[in-house]
Amino acid sequence: MAEFGNMRFGFGMMRLPKSGTEVDYEEVGKMVDLFLQRGFNYFDTAHGYMDKMSEIAVKKALSSRYPRESYILANKLSGPYFSSPEEVEDLFNLQLERCGVSYFDYYLMHAQNRERFEFFKKNRAYETCFRLKREGKIGHIGLSFHDTADILDRILTQYPEIEFVQLQFNYLDYDDPTVQSKLCYEVCEKHDKDVIVMEPIKGGTLADLPDGALEEAKSIGAKPAELALKFALSFPRIKMVLSGMSSLSQMEENSRFMLSPAPIRKEEKDAIKRIVDIFHEKNLISCTACRYCTELCPKGINIPQIFGAYNRQKAQNGWNGDYFYMNIATSKGHRGSDCIKCGRCEKICPQGLPIRDLLAEVASELETQ
Repeated sequence: MAEFGNMRFGFGMMRLPKSGTEVDYEEVGKMVDLFLQRGFNYFDTAHGYMDKMSEIAVKKALSSRYPRESYILANKLSGPYFSSPEEVEDLFNLQLERCGVSYFDYYLMHAQNRERFEFFKKNRAYETCFRLKREGKIGHIGLSFHDTADILDRILTQYPEIEFVQLQFNYLDYDDPTVQSKLCYEVCEKHDKDVIVMEPIKGGTLADLPDGALEEAKSIGAKPAELALKFALSFPRIKMVLSGMSSLSQMEENSRFMLSPAPIRKEEKDAIKRIVDIFHEKNLISCTACRYCTELCPKGINIPQIFGAYNRQKAQNGWNGDYFYMNIATSKGHRGSDCIKCGRCEKICPQGLPIRDLLAEVASELETQ
């Protein structure tokens, strides 16, 4: 089974292009083709991504079209889809079938935090996956993480067999007291673990900069997405940077840059500091549009799009946010004011957002009829 690709760029298959309610498999196929043609080969999926359509996209656009040895595939064991030790292996086998492969190069304990780690231990998930590795069905076992550095330290101390950690890591979250990117990275250094970066562009937030921040990037001749990627690549323990691209144009731009990324310059580091200050002044909602919350919402509220409308309103000085909210992000019965306060979304949110309160705040500001 393959080690990390020889180039430090991975295709995160979490935000794939859609045609209506379905994944646009033809477009995904073109993205896969370009990705491989440019020498990249690391693909990352999970059972719940794209309302369970991401694994199917892997099969349709990748595994059914290319030899198994030509690509590296990572998948994840996700807590919402098993409830007993026996179901761990059942889920794993289902994932192999859906992806159209006989093994995974990389397999991650998904979205580990304090509560989820205890659930995984109770169901012997780590032990089962270590056994599957011994049987040749998994190449390398790691975890993706969303919690404080002390919890990560606890996990890596209890399970030193873990080989790598996937962290949310970008310049906006680096010193964030909730995400703790810097502190978690330092824990990985302490335990001598490789790091894979997720959300280097924070769900597109750092590619679509707000007023003031965009001018800072332009002033030094930097493209926003490339600036974010440069930041992530500037840390020595980082072996792979994932990007969740949702169009062929994004694939074209990001993969072209990653063919030969230049080292980050001092003036770019200085600009990043100023951009972070501008973000803090705007007081935007730090949603990455992972969509875990929408899978659980009993009212079908499109929480990421609602937060996107609010951020648009704040970032662009009130321009068009209410229109986007009323006409694109919501429909009757699915608005922020329709939230029934069940709290399911907050239990799964990787960012730890107080979603119920934020929906009420957005509704009060943007609902116009």
